[in-house]
Amino acid sequence: MPVPNDYLERILTSRVYDVAVETPLDPAPNLSRRYSNTLLLKREDLQPVFSFKIRGAYNKMARLSPGELARGVITASAGNHAQGVALSASRIGCEAVIVMPVTTPQIKIDAVAQRGGKVVLHGDSFTDAFRHAMTLAEETGRTYIPPFDDPDVIAGQGTIGMEILRQHPGPIEAVFVAIGGGGLAAGVASYIKRLKPEIKVIGVQPVDSDAMKQSIDRGERVELKDVGLFADGVAVRLVGEETFRLCRELLDEIILVDTDAICAAIKDIFEDTRSITEPAGALAVAGAKAYIEREGIEGKTLVAVNCGANMNFDRLRHVSERSELGERREAIIAVSIPEQPGSFKTFCSVIGNRNITEFNYRYADADTAHVFVGVQITRRDEVGRILADLAQHDLQAIDLTDNELAKLHIRHLVGGHAPGLCDERVLRFEFPERPGALMRFLEAMRTDWNISLFHYRNHGADYGRVLVGIQVPQDDHAGFQQFLETLGYPWVEETDNPAYRLFLGKGSRQH
Repeated sequence: MPVPNDYLERILTSRVYDVAVETPLDPAPNLSRRYSNTLLLKREDLQPVFSFKIRGAYNKMARLSPGELARGVITASAGNHAQGVALSASRIGCEAVIVMPVTTPQIKIDAVAQRGGKVVLHGDSFTDAFRHAMTLAEETGRTYIPPFDDPDVIAGQGTIGMEILRQHPGPIEAVFVAIGGGGLAAGVASYIKRLKPEIKVIGVQPVDSDAMKQSIDRGERVELKDVGLFADGVAVRLVGEETFRLCRELLDEIILVDTDAICAAIKDIFEDTRSITEPAGALAVAGAKAYIEREGIEGKTLVAVNCGANMNFDRLRHVSERSELGERREAIIAVSIPEQPGSFKTFCSVIGNRNITEFNYRYADADTAHVFVGVQITRRDEVGRILADLAQHDLQAIDLTDNELAKLHIRHLVGGHAPGLCDERVLRFEFPERPGALMRFLEAMRTDWNISLFHYRNHGADYGRVLVGIQVPQDDHAGFQQFLETLGYPWVEETDNPAYRLFLGKGSRQH
Protein backbone atom coordinates (compact mmCIF):
# COMPACT_ATOMS: atom_id res chain seq x y z
CA MET A 1 0.00 0.00 0.00
CA PRO A 2 1.57 3.35 -1.00
CA VAL A 3 1.99 5.96 1.71
CA PRO A 4 1.07 9.53 0.68
CA ASN A 5 3.89 12.00 1.36
CA ASP A 6 6.10 9.27 2.82
CA TYR A 7 6.42 9.77 6.58
CA LEU A 8 9.19 7.22 7.04
CA GLU A 9 12.02 9.77 7.17
CA ARG A 10 10.02 12.08 9.42
CA ILE A 11 9.43 9.26 11.90
CA LEU A 12 13.00 7.97 11.83
CA THR A 13 14.37 11.47 12.53
CA SER A 14 11.79 12.44 15.16
CA ARG A 15 13.20 13.99 18.32
CA VAL A 16 11.11 12.28 20.96
CA TYR A 17 13.59 10.50 23.21
CA ASP A 18 14.91 13.67 24.86
CA VAL A 19 11.79 13.46 27.02
CA ALA A 20 9.78 10.34 26.04
CA VAL A 21 10.78 6.75 26.79
CA GLU A 22 10.62 3.61 24.66
CA THR A 23 7.71 1.84 26.31
CA PRO A 24 7.57 -1.95 26.68
CA LEU A 25 5.42 -4.28 24.59
CA ASP A 26 4.03 -6.44 27.36
CA PRO A 27 2.06 -9.68 27.04
CA ALA A 28 -1.47 -9.82 28.42
CA PRO A 29 -1.59 -13.43 29.67
CA ASN A 30 -5.17 -13.49 30.95
CA LEU A 31 -6.63 -11.90 27.83
CA SER A 32 -4.47 -14.09 25.60
CA ARG A 33 -5.65 -17.24 27.36
CA ARG A 34 -9.32 -16.24 27.30
CA TYR A 35 -9.29 -15.34 23.61
CA SER A 36 -6.89 -18.06 22.36
CA ASN A 37 -4.59 -15.48 20.74
CA THR A 38 -1.44 -13.64 21.81
CA LEU A 39 -2.39 -10.12 22.82
CA LEU A 40 0.45 -7.64 23.41
CA LEU A 41 0.00 -4.27 25.11
CA LYS A 42 2.07 -1.28 23.99
CA ARG A 43 2.40 0.49 27.33
CA GLU A 44 2.17 4.19 26.48
CA ASP A 45 0.53 4.63 29.88
CA LEU A 46 4.10 4.40 31.25
CA GLN A 47 5.26 7.64 29.60
CA PRO A 48 6.30 10.50 31.95
CA VAL A 49 2.90 12.15 31.37
CA PHE A 50 1.08 8.75 31.35
CA SER A 51 0.17 9.20 27.68
CA PHE A 52 1.67 8.89 24.18
CA LYS A 53 0.99 12.59 23.53
CA ILE A 54 4.43 13.63 24.81
CA ARG A 55 5.99 12.19 21.63
CA GLY A 56 4.23 14.42 19.12
CA ALA A 57 4.25 17.51 21.32
CA TYR A 58 7.98 17.42 21.94
CA ASN A 59 8.85 16.56 18.33
CA LYS A 60 6.92 19.63 17.16
CA MET A 61 8.35 21.99 19.77
CA ALA A 62 11.95 20.78 19.39
CA ARG A 63 11.85 22.06 15.80
CA LEU A 64 10.75 25.63 16.64
CA SER A 65 13.16 28.51 16.13
CA PRO A 66 14.64 30.43 19.09
CA GLY A 67 12.39 33.37 18.22
CA GLU A 68 9.27 31.21 18.25
CA LEU A 69 10.24 29.66 21.58
CA ALA A 70 10.84 33.11 23.04
CA ARG A 71 7.27 34.15 22.21
CA GLY A 72 5.93 30.99 23.86
CA VAL A 73 3.51 28.32 22.72
CA ILE A 74 -0.21 27.70 23.07
CA THR A 75 -2.42 24.69 22.49
CA ALA A 76 -5.91 23.31 23.00
CA SER A 77 -6.40 19.92 24.58
CA ALA A 78 -8.73 17.77 26.66
CA GLY A 79 -5.75 16.89 28.83
CA ASN A 80 -3.11 14.47 27.60
CA HIS A 81 -1.68 16.63 24.82
CA ALA A 82 -1.79 19.52 27.30
CA GLN A 83 0.48 17.66 29.68
CA GLY A 84 2.81 16.79 26.84
CA VAL A 85 3.10 20.44 25.79
CA ALA A 86 3.54 21.62 29.40
CA LEU A 87 6.34 19.13 30.11
CA SER A 88 8.01 19.78 26.75
CA ALA A 89 7.93 23.54 27.35
CA SER A 90 9.46 23.01 30.78
CA ARG A 91 12.30 20.93 29.31
CA ILE A 92 12.94 23.28 26.39
CA GLY A 93 12.58 26.43 28.50
CA CYS A 94 9.61 28.31 27.05
CA GLU A 95 6.21 29.43 28.35
CA ALA A 96 3.11 27.37 27.53
CA VAL A 97 -0.57 28.37 27.66
CA ILE A 98 -3.05 25.47 27.57
CA VAL A 99 -6.71 26.03 26.64
CA MET A 100 -8.84 23.15 27.96
CA PRO A 101 -12.60 22.44 27.80
CA VAL A 102 -14.38 23.17 31.06
CA THR A 103 -15.43 19.48 31.12
CA THR A 104 -11.81 18.30 31.49
CA PRO A 105 -11.28 16.03 34.54
CA GLN A 106 -9.61 17.85 37.42
CA ILE A 107 -6.73 15.37 37.51
CA LYS A 108 -5.64 16.54 34.06
CA ILE A 109 -6.03 20.23 34.89
CA ASP A 110 -3.91 19.80 38.02
CA ALA A 111 -1.27 17.81 36.14
CA VAL A 112 -0.87 20.55 33.52
CA ALA A 113 -0.53 23.25 36.16
CA GLN A 114 2.01 21.19 38.10
CA ARG A 115 4.16 20.91 34.97
CA GLY A 116 4.26 24.67 34.57
CA GLY A 117 1.51 25.19 32.01
CA LYS A 118 -0.87 28.15 32.34
CA VAL A 119 -4.41 26.71 32.12
CA VAL A 120 -7.30 28.57 30.44
CA LEU A 121 -10.70 26.82 30.62
CA HIS A 122 -13.07 27.52 27.72
CA GLY A 123 -15.98 25.69 26.04
CA ASP A 124 -17.53 22.25 26.40
CA SER A 125 -15.47 20.36 23.79
CA PHE A 126 -12.09 20.30 22.11
CA THR A 127 -13.49 22.26 19.16
CA ASP A 128 -14.60 25.10 21.44
CA ALA A 129 -11.21 25.17 23.16
CA PHE A 130 -9.40 25.04 19.82
CA ARG A 131 -11.20 28.07 18.43
CA HIS A 132 -10.41 30.08 21.54
CA ALA A 133 -6.76 29.00 21.46
CA MET A 134 -6.43 30.12 17.84
CA THR A 135 -7.84 33.51 18.77
CA LEU A 136 -5.34 33.85 21.61
CA ALA A 137 -2.48 32.70 19.36
CA GLU A 138 -3.29 35.46 16.87
CA GLU A 139 -3.54 38.07 19.62
CA THR A 140 -0.31 37.11 21.43
CA GLY A 141 1.95 35.79 18.69
CA ARG A 142 2.40 32.45 20.41
CA THR A 143 3.00 29.36 18.27
CA TYR A 144 0.07 26.97 18.24
CA ILE A 145 1.05 23.34 18.93
CA PRO A 146 -1.61 21.13 17.28
CA PRO A 147 -2.68 18.02 19.20
CA PHE A 148 -2.94 15.89 16.06
CA ASP A 149 -3.19 17.65 12.70
CA ASP A 150 0.48 18.42 12.01
CA PRO A 151 3.18 16.39 10.22
CA ASP A 152 5.70 16.71 13.05
CA VAL A 153 3.10 15.69 15.65
CA ILE A 154 1.97 12.75 13.50
CA ALA A 155 5.60 11.67 13.00
CA GLY A 156 6.26 11.83 16.73
CA GLN A 157 3.32 9.50 17.40
CA GLY A 158 4.55 7.29 14.55
CA THR A 159 7.59 6.32 16.60
CA ILE A 160 5.21 3.98 18.46
CA GLY A 161 4.82 1.96 15.25
CA MET A 162 8.60 1.94 14.82
CA GLU A 163 9.05 0.52 18.34
CA ILE A 164 6.35 -2.11 17.86
CA LEU A 165 8.04 -3.57 14.77
CA ARG A 166 11.44 -3.49 16.44
CA GLN A 167 10.17 -5.10 19.66
CA HIS A 168 8.19 -7.83 17.87
CA PRO A 169 9.80 -8.73 14.54
CA GLY A 170 7.58 -11.80 14.14
CA PRO A 171 4.18 -11.99 12.41
CA ILE A 172 1.46 -9.64 13.65
CA GLU A 173 -2.18 -10.00 12.64
CA ALA A 174 -3.24 -6.47 13.54
CA VAL A 175 -2.33 -3.36 15.53
CA PHE A 176 -5.21 -1.55 17.25
CA VAL A 177 -5.08 2.18 18.00
CA ALA A 178 -7.55 4.62 19.52
CA ILE A 179 -8.72 7.49 17.33
CA GLY A 180 -9.74 10.95 18.46
CA GLY A 181 -8.35 13.51 16.04
CA GLY A 182 -6.37 10.77 14.32
CA GLY A 183 -2.72 11.66 15.00
CA LEU A 184 -1.82 8.38 16.69
CA ALA A 185 -3.52 6.20 14.09
CA ALA A 186 -2.08 8.21 11.20
CA GLY A 187 1.46 8.04 12.58
CA VAL A 188 1.41 4.35 13.49
CA ALA A 189 -0.18 3.38 10.17
CA SER A 190 2.28 5.52 8.17
CA TYR A 191 5.23 3.55 9.58
CA ILE A 192 3.78 0.06 9.69
CA LYS A 193 2.17 0.17 6.25
CA ARG A 194 5.42 1.48 4.77
CA LEU A 195 7.48 -1.45 6.07
CA LYS A 196 4.99 -4.28 6.64
CA PRO A 197 1.82 -3.58 4.66
CA GLU A 198 0.48 -7.04 5.45
CA ILE A 199 -0.10 -6.03 9.09
CA LYS A 200 -3.59 -4.63 9.60
CA VAL A 201 -3.81 -1.28 11.36
CA ILE A 202 -7.28 -0.90 12.87
CA GLY A 203 -8.65 2.23 14.48
CA VAL A 204 -11.06 2.09 17.42
CA GLN A 205 -13.60 4.74 18.39
CA PRO A 206 -16.53 5.02 20.84
CA VAL A 207 -19.93 4.70 19.19
CA ASP A 208 -20.76 8.25 20.31
CA SER A 209 -17.44 9.85 19.21
CA ASP A 210 -16.92 8.39 15.74
CA ALA A 211 -15.97 11.45 13.71
CA MET A 212 -13.20 9.64 11.83
CA LYS A 213 -15.35 6.65 10.88
CA GLN A 214 -18.19 8.86 9.68
CA SER A 215 -15.71 10.97 7.73
CA ILE A 216 -14.13 7.97 6.00
CA ASP A 217 -17.56 6.49 5.23
CA ARG A 218 -18.68 9.79 3.69
CA GLY A 219 -15.40 10.52 1.91
CA GLU A 220 -15.10 13.93 3.53
CA ARG A 221 -14.56 15.31 7.02
CA VAL A 222 -17.76 15.26 9.07
CA GLU A 223 -18.21 17.50 12.11
CA LEU A 224 -20.29 15.87 14.83
CA LYS A 225 -22.96 17.93 16.53
CA ASP A 226 -22.36 16.19 19.86
CA VAL A 227 -19.66 13.85 21.15
CA GLY A 228 -19.75 11.40 24.02
CA LEU A 229 -17.55 12.51 26.88
CA PHE A 230 -16.91 9.26 28.73
CA ALA A 231 -13.75 8.66 26.71
CA ASP A 232 -12.78 12.33 26.95
CA GLY A 233 -9.34 11.76 25.43
CA VAL A 234 -10.94 11.04 22.04
CA ALA A 235 -13.93 13.41 22.30
CA VAL A 236 -13.25 15.23 19.01
CA ARG A 237 -16.02 16.66 16.84
CA LEU A 238 -13.90 17.22 13.72
CA VAL A 239 -10.78 15.26 12.74
CA GLY A 240 -7.77 16.90 11.14
CA GLU A 241 -7.29 17.34 7.40
CA GLU A 242 -3.94 15.54 7.29
CA THR A 243 -4.96 12.83 9.75
CA PHE A 244 -8.15 12.21 7.77
CA ARG A 245 -6.16 11.89 4.56
CA LEU A 246 -3.70 9.41 6.09
CA CYS A 247 -6.30 7.35 7.95
CA ARG A 248 -8.51 7.12 4.86
CA GLU A 249 -5.57 5.85 2.82
CA LEU A 250 -3.89 3.58 5.36
CA LEU A 251 -6.30 2.16 7.93
CA ASP A 252 -7.81 -1.24 7.24
CA GLU A 253 -10.97 -0.40 9.17
CA ILE A 254 -12.40 1.37 12.21
CA ILE A 255 -14.20 -0.60 14.92
CA LEU A 256 -16.79 1.07 17.16
CA VAL A 257 -17.24 0.05 20.81
CA ASP A 258 -19.67 1.19 23.49
CA THR A 259 -19.16 2.37 27.06
CA ASP A 260 -19.69 -1.09 28.54
CA ALA A 261 -17.02 -2.59 26.28
CA ILE A 262 -14.59 0.18 27.26
CA CYS A 263 -15.23 -0.41 30.96
CA ALA A 264 -14.70 -4.15 30.51
CA ALA A 265 -11.39 -3.43 28.73
CA ILE A 266 -10.23 -1.22 31.61
CA LYS A 267 -10.87 -4.12 33.95
CA ASP A 268 -9.09 -6.56 31.60
CA ILE A 269 -5.99 -4.36 31.48
CA PHE A 270 -5.99 -4.01 35.26
CA GLU A 271 -6.18 -7.77 35.75
CA ASP A 272 -3.19 -8.29 33.42
CA THR A 273 -1.01 -5.32 34.40
CA ARG A 274 -2.39 -3.97 37.71
CA SER A 275 -2.52 -0.56 36.01
CA ILE A 276 -5.66 1.50 35.42
CA THR A 277 -6.04 3.12 32.03
CA GLU A 278 -8.36 5.98 31.20
CA PRO A 279 -11.33 5.14 28.93
CA ALA A 280 -9.55 6.34 25.77
CA GLY A 281 -6.51 4.31 26.80
CA ALA A 282 -8.55 1.09 26.84
CA LEU A 283 -10.19 1.60 23.44
CA ALA A 284 -7.58 -0.47 21.58
CA VAL A 285 -8.11 -3.51 23.83
CA ALA A 286 -11.88 -3.20 23.47
CA GLY A 287 -11.44 -3.10 19.70
CA ALA A 288 -9.10 -6.10 19.68
CA LYS A 289 -11.62 -8.15 21.66
CA ALA A 290 -14.42 -7.20 19.26
CA TYR A 291 -12.23 -8.11 16.28
CA ILE A 292 -11.33 -11.54 17.69
CA GLU A 293 -14.97 -12.34 18.42
CA ARG A 294 -16.11 -11.17 14.99
CA GLU A 295 -13.40 -12.97 13.00
CA GLY A 296 -13.24 -16.11 15.14
CA ILE A 297 -9.43 -16.22 14.88
CA GLU A 298 -7.08 -18.28 17.03
CA GLY A 299 -3.32 -18.45 17.41
CA LYS A 300 -2.65 -14.95 16.05
CA THR A 301 -0.64 -12.08 17.54
CA LEU A 302 -2.40 -8.79 18.06
CA VAL A 303 -1.07 -5.52 19.49
CA ALA A 304 -3.18 -2.96 21.36
CA VAL A 305 -1.77 0.48 22.12
CA ASN A 306 -2.63 1.45 25.71
CA CYS A 307 -2.45 5.14 24.96
CA GLY A 308 -3.21 6.82 28.29
CA ALA A 309 -3.76 6.42 32.04
CA ASN A 310 -4.94 9.84 33.23
CA MET A 311 -8.00 8.48 35.00
CA ASN A 312 -10.14 10.45 37.43
CA PHE A 313 -10.33 8.08 40.43
CA ASP A 314 -14.02 8.81 41.08
CA ARG A 315 -14.86 7.40 37.66
CA LEU A 316 -13.95 3.94 38.86
CA ARG A 317 -17.39 3.59 40.44
CA HIS A 318 -18.97 3.80 37.02
CA VAL A 319 -16.33 1.59 35.41
CA SER A 320 -16.80 -1.13 38.01
CA GLU A 321 -20.58 -0.98 37.68
CA ARG A 322 -20.53 -1.31 33.90
CA SER A 323 -17.58 -3.65 33.34
CA GLU A 324 -19.57 -6.81 34.07
CA LEU A 325 -22.15 -5.79 31.48
CA GLY A 326 -19.40 -5.01 28.99
CA GLU A 327 -17.80 -8.40 29.59
CA ARG A 328 -21.23 -10.00 29.15
CA ARG A 329 -21.07 -11.44 32.64
CA GLU A 330 -24.30 -9.79 33.80
CA ALA A 331 -27.76 -9.47 32.29
CA ILE A 332 -30.44 -7.02 33.41
CA ILE A 333 -34.00 -8.29 33.11
CA ALA A 334 -37.42 -6.86 33.95
CA VAL A 335 -39.90 -9.54 35.00
CA SER A 336 -43.64 -9.19 35.58
CA ILE A 337 -44.84 -11.59 38.27
CA PRO A 338 -48.44 -12.27 39.37
CA GLU A 339 -49.15 -10.92 42.85
CA GLN A 340 -50.03 -14.29 44.34
CA PRO A 341 -48.43 -16.78 46.72
CA GLY A 342 -45.69 -18.89 45.15
CA SER A 343 -44.89 -16.55 42.26
CA PHE A 344 -41.61 -15.35 43.68
CA LYS A 345 -40.58 -18.93 44.41
CA THR A 346 -41.37 -19.86 40.81
CA PHE A 347 -39.25 -17.00 39.55
CA CYS A 348 -36.28 -18.04 41.70
CA SER A 349 -36.55 -21.64 40.57
CA VAL A 350 -36.36 -20.56 36.93
CA ILE A 351 -33.24 -18.49 37.62
CA GLY A 352 -31.80 -21.64 39.21
CA ASN A 353 -28.20 -21.59 40.41
CA ARG A 354 -27.31 -18.39 38.58
CA ASN A 355 -26.05 -15.66 40.86
CA ILE A 356 -28.46 -12.72 41.23
CA THR A 357 -26.37 -9.55 41.23
CA GLU A 358 -29.21 -7.09 41.80
CA PHE A 359 -32.86 -7.34 42.77
CA ASN A 360 -35.32 -4.46 43.01
CA TYR A 361 -39.02 -4.83 43.67
CA ARG A 362 -41.88 -2.70 44.89
CA TYR A 363 -45.59 -3.42 45.04
CA ALA A 364 -47.30 -1.97 41.98
CA ASP A 365 -50.91 -3.15 42.12
CA ALA A 366 -53.06 -6.03 43.30
CA ASP A 367 -52.46 -8.06 40.15
CA THR A 368 -48.84 -7.70 39.04
CA ALA A 369 -45.40 -7.04 40.53
CA HIS A 370 -42.53 -5.75 38.39
CA VAL A 371 -39.08 -6.99 39.33
CA PHE A 372 -35.79 -5.45 38.19
CA VAL A 373 -33.11 -8.11 38.44
CA GLY A 374 -29.44 -8.50 37.55
CA VAL A 375 -28.27 -12.04 36.78
CA GLN A 376 -24.71 -13.26 36.40
CA ILE A 377 -24.14 -15.04 33.09
CA THR A 378 -21.19 -16.62 31.30
CA ARG A 379 -22.34 -15.98 27.71
CA ARG A 380 -24.65 -13.42 26.11
CA ASP A 381 -26.88 -16.11 24.58
CA GLU A 382 -27.85 -17.24 28.07
CA VAL A 383 -30.28 -14.33 28.27
CA GLY A 384 -32.47 -15.78 25.54
CA ARG A 385 -32.70 -19.09 27.40
CA ILE A 386 -33.59 -17.32 30.65
CA LEU A 387 -36.38 -15.36 28.93
CA ALA A 388 -37.69 -18.54 27.30
CA ASP A 389 -37.68 -20.41 30.63
CA LEU A 390 -39.57 -17.56 32.30
CA ALA A 391 -42.13 -17.49 29.49
CA GLN A 392 -42.76 -21.23 29.93
CA HIS A 393 -43.79 -20.44 33.52
CA ASP A 394 -46.09 -17.58 32.37
CA LEU A 395 -43.66 -14.93 33.60
CA GLN A 396 -43.30 -12.08 31.14
CA ALA A 397 -39.75 -10.71 30.90
CA ILE A 398 -37.82 -8.07 28.95
CA ASP A 399 -34.06 -8.01 28.37
CA LEU A 400 -32.76 -4.59 29.48
CA THR A 401 -29.04 -5.39 29.27
CA ASP A 402 -28.51 -2.91 26.42
CA ASN A 403 -31.02 -0.33 27.66
CA GLU A 404 -29.16 2.84 28.72
CA LEU A 405 -32.10 4.23 30.71
CA ALA A 406 -32.35 1.00 32.71
CA LYS A 407 -28.61 0.84 33.41
CA LEU A 408 -28.11 4.50 34.31
CA HIS A 409 -31.29 5.40 36.18
CA ILE A 410 -34.10 2.86 36.51
CA ARG A 411 -32.01 0.48 38.62
CA HIS A 412 -31.80 3.28 41.21
CA LEU A 413 -35.42 4.43 40.94
CA VAL A 414 -37.47 1.24 40.89
CA GLY A 415 -40.90 1.65 42.48
CA GLY A 416 -41.60 5.26 41.52
CA HIS A 417 -45.03 4.94 39.92
CA ALA A 418 -47.25 8.04 39.86
CA PRO A 419 -50.73 6.80 38.83
CA GLY A 420 -52.37 10.24 38.88
CA LEU A 421 -49.76 12.00 36.76
CA CYS A 422 -50.75 13.35 33.35
CA ASP A 423 -48.81 14.62 30.32
CA GLU A 424 -45.43 13.48 31.64
CA ARG A 425 -42.50 13.43 29.22
CA VAL A 426 -39.25 11.84 30.36
CA LEU A 427 -35.84 12.73 28.93
CA ARG A 428 -32.23 11.86 29.60
CA PHE A 429 -29.78 14.78 29.52
CA GLU A 430 -26.01 15.12 29.72
CA PHE A 431 -25.20 18.20 31.81
CA PRO A 432 -21.66 19.60 31.86
CA GLU A 433 -20.24 19.06 35.35
CA ARG A 434 -19.70 22.69 36.20
CA PRO A 435 -21.44 25.32 38.35
CA GLY A 436 -24.52 26.82 36.73
CA ALA A 437 -25.42 23.91 34.43
CA LEU A 438 -28.60 23.06 36.32
CA MET A 439 -29.55 26.71 36.73
CA ARG A 440 -29.22 27.25 32.99
CA PHE A 441 -31.62 24.36 32.49
CA LEU A 442 -34.18 25.73 34.96
CA GLU A 443 -33.98 29.28 33.64
CA ALA A 444 -34.54 28.14 30.07
CA MET A 445 -37.64 26.12 31.01
CA ARG A 446 -41.09 27.72 31.16
CA THR A 447 -42.46 28.13 34.66
CA ASP A 448 -45.82 26.52 33.79
CA TRP A 449 -44.15 23.18 33.08
CA ASN A 450 -43.93 21.11 36.24
CA ILE A 451 -40.88 18.95 36.93
CA SER A 452 -42.36 15.63 37.98
CA LEU A 453 -39.15 13.58 38.20
CA PHE A 454 -35.50 14.47 38.58
CA HIS A 455 -32.72 11.96 39.06
CA TYR A 456 -29.02 12.76 39.02
CA ARG A 457 -26.17 10.47 39.91
CA ASN A 458 -22.55 11.56 39.94
CA HIS A 459 -20.38 8.98 38.20
CA GLY A 460 -17.08 10.81 38.62
CA ALA A 461 -17.17 11.73 34.94
CA ASP A 462 -16.82 15.15 33.34
CA TYR A 463 -20.55 15.34 32.64
CA GLY A 464 -23.63 14.47 34.68
CA ARG A 465 -26.33 12.02 33.63
CA VAL A 466 -29.71 13.46 34.48
CA LEU A 467 -33.18 11.96 34.12
CA VAL A 468 -35.99 14.52 34.09
CA GLY A 469 -39.76 14.13 33.97
CA ILE A 470 -41.71 17.23 32.90
CA GLN A 471 -45.46 17.64 32.59
CA VAL A 472 -46.02 19.18 29.15
CA PRO A 473 -49.60 19.58 27.88
CA GLN A 474 -50.32 18.39 24.33
CA ASP A 475 -50.65 21.90 22.90
CA ASP A 476 -47.24 22.91 24.32
CA HIS A 477 -45.16 20.28 22.47
CA ALA A 478 -43.90 22.76 19.85
CA GLY A 479 -42.74 25.13 22.58
CA PHE A 480 -41.11 22.25 24.43
CA GLN A 481 -39.19 21.24 21.31
CA GLN A 482 -37.95 24.83 20.94
CA PHE A 483 -36.82 24.78 24.59
CA LEU A 484 -34.78 21.61 23.99
CA GLU A 485 -33.12 23.08 20.90
CA THR A 486 -32.32 26.36 22.65
CA LEU A 487 -30.92 24.61 25.72
CA GLY A 488 -28.21 22.87 23.69
CA TYR A 489 -27.58 19.92 26.05
CA PRO A 490 -27.52 16.44 24.48
CA TRP A 491 -30.82 14.67 25.23
CA VAL A 492 -32.78 11.50 24.50
CA GLU A 493 -36.53 11.20 25.02
CA GLU A 494 -37.46 8.10 27.04
CA THR A 495 -41.23 8.54 27.41
CA ASP A 496 -41.93 5.35 25.45
CA ASN A 497 -39.06 3.37 26.93
CA PRO A 498 -40.44 0.08 28.35
CA ALA A 499 -38.20 0.38 31.42
CA TYR A 500 -39.81 3.74 32.26
CA ARG A 501 -43.32 2.47 31.61
CA LEU A 502 -42.84 -0.57 33.84
CA PHE A 503 -41.20 1.04 36.84
CA LEU A 504 -41.99 4.76 36.82
CA GLY A 505 -44.85 5.60 34.47
CA LYS A 506 -48.52 4.72 34.22
CA GLY A 507 -47.89 1.95 31.68
CA SER A 508 -48.74 3.97 28.56
CA ARG A 509 -47.80 7.28 27.02
CA GLN A 510 -49.81 10.18 28.36
CA HIS A 511 -49.25 12.83 25.68
